[in-house]
Amino acid sequence: MGHLVTVATCSLNQWVLDWEGNLARIIESIHLAKAAGARLRVGPELEICGYSSLDHFHELDVYTHSLEMLRQLLLDKSTYGILLDVGVPILHRNLRYNCRVICLDGKILLIRPKMWLANDGNYREMRHFTPWMRPRETELFHLPKMLAELQGETHVLFGDAVISTPETAFGAETCEELFTPKAPHIDMALDGVEIITNSSGSHFTLRKLDTRLQLITEATRKNGGVYLYANQQGCDGERLYFDGCAMIIVNGDVVAQGSQFSLNDVEVVTATVDLEEVRSYRAAISRGMQAASSTAKYQRIQTPFELSSEDDDADVSKAPTLPIQPRYHSVEEEIALCGGCYLWDYLRRSGTAGYLVPLSGGIDSCATAVVVYSMCRIVMQAIEQGNQQVIADVKRIAKYGGEGVLPKTAQELCNQVFTTIYMGMRKQSSRETRQRARDLSEAIGSYHVNLDIDDVYEAQKNLLVSTVGFDPKFKVEGGTVQENLTLQCLQARIRMVTAYEFGQILPTARQRPGGGSLLVLGSANVGESADINPIGSIDKADLKRFIAWAEKNFDLPCLHEFLTAVPTAELEPITQDYVQSDEADMGMTYQELTIFGRLRKLNKLGPFGMFQRLVHDWSIDRERRPDDDTPYYTPAQVAEKVKKFFHFYAINRHKMTTLTPALHCNDYSPDDNRFDLRPFLYPPFWKSWSFKRIDMELEKIEKKRANKKQ
Repeated sequence: MGHLVTVATCSLNQWVLDWEGNLARIIESIHLAKAAGARLRVGPELEICGYSSLDHFHELDVYTHSLEMLRQLLLDKSTYGILLDVGVPILHRNLRYNCRVICLDGKILLIRPKMWLANDGNYREMRHFTPWMRPRETELFHLPKMLAELQGETHVLFGDAVISTPETAFGAETCEELFTPKAPHIDMALDGVEIITNSSGSHFTLRKLDTRLQLITEATRKNGGVYLYANQQGCDGERLYFDGCAMIIVNGDVVAQGSQFSLNDVEVVTATVDLEEVRSYRAAISRGMQAASSTAKYQRIQTPFELSSEDDDADVSKAPTLPIQPRYHSVEEEIALCGGCYLWDYLRRSGTAGYLVPLSGGIDSCATAVVVYSMCRIVMQAIEQGNQQVIADVKRIAKYGGEGVLPKTAQELCNQVFTTIYMGMRKQSSRETRQRARDLSEAIGSYHVNLDIDDVYEAQKNLLVSTVGFDPKFKVEGGTVQENLTLQCLQARIRMVTAYEFGQILPTARQRPGGGSLLVLGSANVGESADINPIGSIDKADLKRFIAWAEKNFDLPCLHEFLTAVPTAELEPITQDYVQSDEADMGMTYQELTIFGRLRKLNKLGPFGMFQRLVHDWSIDRERRPDDDTPYYTPAQVAEKVKKFFHFYAINRHKMTTLTPALHCNDYSPDDNRFDLRPFLYPPFWKSWSFKRIDMELEKIEKKRANKKQ
């Protein structure tokens, strides 16, 4: 028996319910794995139907079509000669399971259901599937006729087992199972399984790769073994971006790593591993005693198929793949690459003509525009690398310079697929914001529209005057808070309607072949409406870092002006002694807002718990290190800020129910539709018991502070 084994894992850009497209990408990945000499291939979770099928998993069609695609895969002899681990939803005894189907040469060896389902944050697997609750047990699965004819049998094994080849054994775990305290790979490894596959549907968040990589490497660092990690890549139809990064790890060392962000629909990662290295690594006496005493024994399904051979061992040109240093991107790069790749997938799959962004001259809309420009840069790089799918998509969408002509620069592509529009008001909009919008458009090459909405605004305002005889005024003109808000919201709604109007007709007005419409992109403001928001879950600090990074790396010196400008909505008239400021309006800084958001979502703190935490973290009385840049306030100031945050959170929560879908990038996103499920009608927080408890705690703290000063 040989001991050198070539294995393959992959990242696939699957699309929900794109049955034939998904199957074609699976088959292409198998062909690439075979061409590299691999004898085992693992793919992403639920790759047949697409991971984000969500409530479609309740439909029987999904299970029927999944098996029909599996049948076509089993019939395709070009996929023979390699052991396959494929992600398929399976209906078994009236229960829906998220499964791995292990097959070889047109025959199913095992159907392995997922045991520990992801059900936190964006994941809802318990809504759609039943977990397999009997570890290391199997039963018979009755094959439907279309598969039984190929199998030559009516039943195959279903459950938690492993595959045994002449030289080794391999087992499968699925995504979330890796993240559990007692992951299946632990018992598998102690029972002698040397190769473990993990098929994932793991979505991107900023800084997540480090955590993921730690868990994956730890899976074999203590116990030894070969670990194959496969993942979905791209936008498969939801607000999540799956960031690929297929990997192969041996004894805790990364030996192969795929791209985290890519426009390649199929990316296969292979490595040659030495099974003898696994056996040597597992020679530790303490591990051996745990393995010998373990009662967790797996049923082994035997196959004569060899993953290696003695002939391979005699081939001196074949050698184990050496360890590499894992590759990480900075947060700034992650924003540029994730946003750019997601927007390209969304654009090409939506069938629209491009994007439109209303520019305000502020950093939020600037960041959205720069993410689109990043998309254009990524697309141009893919064209230069000869990516045929991207080239075909660009020819279809951009239609630059005539039939079959490709743009030569990111700016040329940007001009075809991206429109920016500045919608000013003569009293409220400054020359500086208008100029910043124009400078940014010229730098990135977008088609730019510069207009004023005064006429529409006055007409709509006069409708109120003529109807009810009341003429509302801004705060600086002596108006009330309600009048001020009314006039500010009126401008925002006019801009929304205008953006959609121009997005609908501009491709036709520009005489673009095929016409079509533009998708309106949002820029994080919950009062706006848009089709998609690429920065909706990114905090202000990360956005500023991204813009500073893009200024240098994208050669956009005009971005410096956005970084130094005071954040303002410019919804109120500018006077000699008043310019509207976002942070003044909120009563808190953006840094503080980020801290509140993290404590609310990640630390799961309510008003009282948050006050108890921040009254210490932000204490003006505590000693501080020179590098400590956290805010510092008196206990009373902390109480006021916490109350203000939860008050505004409560009265604006209903807006989240209709919030523009935002690309998920942070674990404290307020997205009500998938990630942060809470009521949208709250009792007045100012009268709540939580706020009364804050006042009681504040009184105790102030008494203690007073006693210490005496």
